[in-house]
Amino acid sequence: MPQSARAAFASTLFAMLLAIAGCATKPVAAEGEAVVEGTIASIDTAPWAYDGNAAIQIDTRDRGRVAVQLPARWNLCKAAPVDVQALAVGMQVRAVGAPGAEGEVVVCQEATHRLAPK
Repeated sequence: MPQSARAAFASTLFAMLLAIAGCATKPVAAEGEAVVEGTIASIDTAPWAYDGNAAIQIDTRDRGRVAVQLPARWNLCKAAPVDVQALAVGMQVRAVGAPGAEGEVVVCQEATHRLAPK
């Protein structure tokens, strides 16, 4: 095989692998929704005292640690409120929400958003 053909093949293969890897690291439920599954590492509801977002840290296999943000004012959300009292560190959960900052998912904007035990 000529050198130029090998280089073209290698470039094409590399591009395909990058595309596949990109799809594998960010599972999507519907347009604009991020799905995260894993184990609860920590639960911090203290920000609710000043109308901030509670943060549930979830350890995932494919994305590392992801912060799931839960707003203080559920009345402004389309999503049903999350029963934080039913959650515990070590519990397996699934979160569906809007992608936020790097490593974050926000449960609020759509009726399909949720954080629940698996």
